[in-house]
Amino acid sequence: MNILLLGSGGREHALAWRMARSPRLRELYIAPGNPGMAPYGTCFPEVGVTDFPAIAELITKLNINLLVVGPEVPLVEGLVDYLRTKKGMHNLLIVGPDAKGAQIEGSKEFSKAFMLRYNIPTASYRTFDKAGYTQALEYLKELQPPYVLKADGLAAGKGVVIAETLEEAGRELQWMLSGRFGEASARVVIEEYLSGIECSVFVATDGKNWRVLPVAKDYKRIGEGDTGANTGGMGSVSPVAFADEAFMAKVEERIIRPTIEGLQKEGIDYRGFIFIGLMNVSGDPYVIEYNCRMGDPETESVMLRIDSDFVELLERMAMGDLGDYQLQESPEYAATVVLVSQGYPENYPKGFPISYPHMPTFDSALFHAGTMQDASGHLVTSGGRVLTASCLGTTLQEALDRCYHLADQVHYRGKALRRDIGQDLIKLQGE
Repeated sequence: MNILLLGSGGREHALAWRMARSPRLRELYIAPGNPGMAPYGTCFPEVGVTDFPAIAELITKLNINLLVVGPEVPLVEGLVDYLRTKKGMHNLLIVGPDAKGAQIEGSKEFSKAFMLRYNIPTASYRTFDKAGYTQALEYLKELQPPYVLKADGLAAGKGVVIAETLEEAGRELQWMLSGRFGEASARVVIEEYLSGIECSVFVATDGKNWRVLPVAKDYKRIGEGDTGANTGGMGSVSPVAFADEAFMAKVEERIIRPTIEGLQKEGIDYRGFIFIGLMNVSGDPYVIEYNCRMGDPETESVMLRIDSDFVELLERMAMGDLGDYQLQESPEYAATVVLVSQGYPENYPKGFPISYPHMPTFDSALFHAGTMQDASGHLVTSGGRVLTASCLGTTLQEALDRCYHLADQVHYRGKALRRDIGQDLIKLQGE
């Protein structure tokens, strides 16, 4: 089949890398794509993920059978709804929810209310706008530190602030309501802090049935020891030691099942991925957040561990026929280390030449996250997150050692990375 993949980051590069290995794939097209994806399909760098007319034109021109939407923004803005109104696209298969379904990520307030309606365990919360600033301060006083503040709308994975003191929380709240994250923080969700260990659960659903992909854990803070500002993600590992059979049985019964059934009750035909950010609180799972797509940089680790035909999974999700699909996972460990630009996640320079080694093996990869070709055709940096080194290993430490060996062979001015990815889990499992 002919597939169009939307996106240009490390997540989409990893998806393309996995999809390209399927015998069900005829042609892969990517919009806008990045230089690293060129070996797997034809890129259309001039077509942005929110240019709906251009996307529709590509679908018609290239006889696309299946559309796979990587990032959240086009889903939240209604790409699926738009395409469903276009003549001749009624039979187009799409992996990704409509705007109503994408609200699980597009609005923190919607997702929290959804969880409460269906008794899905999550932290208690309240939502405030600028007019409710005084009431928000009073609510903060009812909570115990640290304090969690979340922009209601999309903020590129950076709209969460964890304040250690009440004074800091008050300042952060004022900045957020005054436009720190633009319109995304016009409303702010304040919730109780959950103490535990996080993990990322990815659910592939056809609207009724589901498959749980390999569980991962990501590392959001810029500094080692989980210090400093939140980022889009500095690394990931899979599997996760504490997400054992007993824990995942609780996740399926208390969270995944009521989520899918709740979407059905709301009249949402959700065919796509649901990212569930979880906190393990003394052995019990609580939902931190939903996303309406795969996570990044977790996808880079997860794709290395999927052994079954990924395109068949995508096709059956979109057809509403997940049925008896058998998801096969590698028993090996996967790790991902993100190489970023100096200054990220704040302001950073771009345009520095990149050199990296040839990648001959299937158990390691360099996924492009923020690269481009300059006027001379040379690869240069173009984003905060530049490349991800992703590797398999028989142990987590081996996978990480291979990642860091690979990362050390990448050169560009201002390269930065965390050297402690996965060490908390290694200590936990006594490896």
